[in-house]
Amino acid sequence: MNLFFLPLPLLMGAPQGGDGGASTAFSFLPLIAIVAIFYFLVLRPQNKKQKETQKMLSAMKKGDRVVTAGGIHGVVQNVRESTVIVKVDENTKLEFNRGSISSVSSQAKEDKDEEAKEEKKE
Repeated sequence: MNLFFLPLPLLMGAPQGGDGGASTAFSFLPLIAIVAIFYFLVLRPQNKKQKETQKMLSAMKKGDRVVTAGGIHGVVQNVRESTVIVKVDENTKLEFNRGSISSVSSQAKEDKDEEAKEEKKE
């Protein structure tokens, strides 16, 4: 039998008879698996990190030490609705959007850490 005379569905391996629904369901299984893997490896951790960042920014208060996205270190002087005033030096205060703050650490926690380090040295 010559392949040139076979109908195209036979060459493509199309399902024959009434079992077409089962093979269609199995053909979507890899796609569903890829979507699930993408969700658990990319989307879920990203959403979790975004919630933690939002919680950190909403809990920011006067006296906290912050680091901006640009790498500027300072102490929070005033917290407004959408901006934060950060004291960088004795006479230098800068105003940043809340979203540009990349990390916050409380002053009291750092003071305790410094005291613990000093005690270990003695």
